[in-house]
Amino acid sequence: MTTSMGLSRVVWSNAGDRLYSFEQAAYFTQTSVSLLEQFVTLGLVEPTGTMLRRQDLVRIVQIQRLRRDLGLNLVGAAMVLDMAAEIAQLKAQLRAYQQS
Repeated sequence: MTTSMGLSRVVWSNAGDRLYSFEQAAYFTQTSVSLLEQFVTLGLVEPTGTMLRRQDLVRIVQIQRLRRDLGLNLVGAAMVLDMAAEIAQLKAQLRAYQQS
């Protein structure tokens, strides 16, 4: 679904997520389109067609922060985020197990 808002176009996925073009994503994440394309090529984010979801933009910003603050490369920063998400999921499962 597409809605017009002034000069910009707002695109929504079938699941109701707002989608961003690579140009919009580059603007909001303060990166370049070519860097975003590299993120996709490396499998660090998975676009919906030719668009990115809000959670992709959040992940891009987090990866950039890890690169800047810790000097990690793109793949290393993505691995840190993936491991942190897995740890959070395991902690939630452990809490659920302990409460039952």
